[in-house]
Amino acid sequence: MHLTLALILLLLGMSPAQSHSIKTSLEESPEETDDNTEEEYLSVSDLIERANKNIEESQDGLTIKFGDIVVEDGLQNADKCTSGQPGCKWPRKKDKKVYVPYQISNHYGPSEKRIIEDALRSFRKSTCIRFIPRRRQKDYLQIMSDRGCYSSVGRRGGEQILSLKRNGCIYKHVIQHELLHALGFHHEQCRSDRDKHIKILKENILPGMEHNFNKVNTNNLGTAYDYGSVMHYGRDAFTRNGQPTMIPIPNPNVKIGRATKMNANDILRVNKLYCK
Repeated sequence: MHLTLALILLLLGMSPAQSHSIKTSLEESPEETDDNTEEEYLSVSDLIERANKNIEESQDGLTIKFGDIVVEDGLQNADKCTSGQPGCKWPRKKDKKVYVPYQISNHYGPSEKRIIEDALRSFRKSTCIRFIPRRRQKDYLQIMSDRGCYSSVGRRGGEQILSLKRNGCIYKHVIQHELLHALGFHHEQCRSDRDKHIKILKENILPGMEHNFNKVNTNNLGTAYDYGSVMHYGRDAFTRNGQPTMIPIPNPNVKIGRATKMNANDILRVNKLYCK
């Protein structure tokens, strides 16, 4: 038998005020409802590939390679930030904290902004990175809903667009992924030592998408290759036929690219690059 909320409350002996409180909490307003459902558990690469499906590689002066990375100088086969190029890292202050100013555009609703701010705060718990609201800083991240999910690698100077499209990118692990790009980190499967750990199956890659698997001359900061990094794409990223585009070696059954948040290795690398 179906009992109404009012009858249940009457049987429990609750007052009208208590009844109103419970009814209000059950009927959460739409703008405060978190719309992350089962998609939260899709891989970063699945979500980014879907959100960026209609982005052309070069459009309006914007060149995107490796799936979601803005490049200013061609294919960018050197990982400049981890290799110590001056100006690529965000500066560390005397208190040994790294303050990265950001500005969130008014594109987002309250629940979306809350998810973005939660991802920004997640770095505070275990690293020296502090994402702070911009005041007058010259160099800052402009977080906005553009055509997909994308970021530059490292600090580029001035206003730096970090795009989180409303319909497709507002998931904590996707936001952490893009923020790690903005701090200077590349994709795990593009590491300089990746051929020891994964095999690229070129025959399964969508035509024209092969560049997303190019190796980058990375400084790996003395850390192990990590299939579980939030920076690792899934095994069927950019597939043309539903078959894997990369498989781990020597054990092809190892899970790859399934992270739903930064892991210990992602955090370790941030600390090694910025916090020592």
